[in-house]
Amino acid sequence: MSTNFFHNLHRFKVVFMLGFALMSVDCGLPRMGFAHGGMEEEPLAAGEFRLTPQLTIEGHGGFENNLNGKPEHYGLDGLFGVLMEWGLENDGNFSIEAGFGPVGVWGEAEHFYGAVHADEHEEEHEEEHEEEHEEGHEEEHEGHAAHTTDYKREDFRGILKVKYAPNDRLSFAVDTKPYIVTKNQGEEKKGTKNSIGAKVLYALGEGDVNFALGDQFSDLIDGTYLSLEHRQGWNSVGKWQGNYTDPRLGVEFNYDLISIRIEGGPRFYVPASNSGVSERTDFASEIEISRPVGENAALFFHWQPTYSDKDGSNWGQGWQHHIGTGVTFRF
Repeated sequence: MSTNFFHNLHRFKVVFMLGFALMSVDCGLPRMGFAHGGMEEEPLAAGEFRLTPQLTIEGHGGFENNLNGKPEHYGLDGLFGVLMEWGLENDGNFSIEAGFGPVGVWGEAEHFYGAVHADEHEEEHEEEHEEEHEEGHEEEHEGHAAHTTDYKREDFRGILKVKYAPNDRLSFAVDTKPYIVTKNQGEEKKGTKNSIGAKVLYALGEGDVNFALGDQFSDLIDGTYLSLEHRQGWNSVGKWQGNYTDPRLGVEFNYDLISIRIEGGPRFYVPASNSGVSERTDFASEIEISRPVGENAALFFHWQPTYSDKDGSNWGQGWQHHIGTGVTFRF
């Protein structure tokens, strides 16, 4: 597929095409159950092994409404991967998940949470050296100026995740999420970004809450869980971007074949020392909805709103949002 095709493809056309594809999938596949991030398959007995190839196609957008100019970014991802699982005693499980694929980028690429745009600093620098470096700074300013959402390039992203669950309520996971920027463009520099994380999750109940089967509001305790996640990030030139820690309270339940997950809590953010912002506590949450569309597939939608107070000259008070929708196939 030629690069010109991507350049002529507007982000709203992408959303339309993806939506049409998702509606078409429901008509062509047999039924089954699923949740985004893992098929609802039968648990493995101790000593059993399962290998599952998978493909995820997702269109997503980011909206930084608390920053000057309200920058946006859009992406269309295709992630090809494999999930390897081993059954353990006590309904436990050990798994390794790996995936890699292309990303079409509109606007700027995704970046680690809390990254501050360099526009104001670059403009001050431009004023100080305008007479000496006028032409060079004009080009640099053009790269930052408008936060346009035109099609930019094709990048690549990946994931490697290892998860250990000693039983059906407790799990530990570590992951790395490399992101390859394929060329210099505006603030983006060619290289590999990365985010690494660790997460522990404990389910307070047995799960399997389904209001279509007669469960009541009081049964939500069976779908309630606690989690703690820590992440650190680096930009494409290897500069550390900071870290954050998310303790969250969440609940997951079903209505017939539709699975809904809601979680939220404080985000304890620690920036890089030269970022111009300080340590702070934000609010972070996520709502995810998924529905099976066949024996091997499911649609999903997720929304991740975060809220911050003002922090320095380049970080304003308000909301940021990341919204995505797509389909996952397992074979």
